[in-house]
Amino acid sequence: MMNQGYGYGGGMAGGIGLGEILFLAFGALVVAGIVVLIVWAVRSSHSQGTGPMGPGFTSGSSVGHDEAVAIAKRRLATGEITKEQYDEIMTALGG
Repeated sequence: MMNQGYGYGGGMAGGIGLGEILFLAFGALVVAGIVVLIVWAVRSSHSQGTGPMGPGFTSGSSVGHDEAVAIAKRRLATGEITKEQYDEIMTALGG
């Protein structure tokens, strides 16, 4: 006697149907949403100011300018940049 129904397609378990595709897409959206929320939370907790470029960017901040000058001086002292490059950086910073 032959087993009727076996070997003639997989029925409900034999392939990927629309339901499985939608389930996988929904799962991917949920994971992406969680990642976006984590990134947003981390960025908003570390923002120091709000400027035209968004959180963390403050135009005209003397702290940022002083830090940039200090970095340029350190790079010149360690030989990472030349005196000409240092002068260009200072001109760009307005100092």
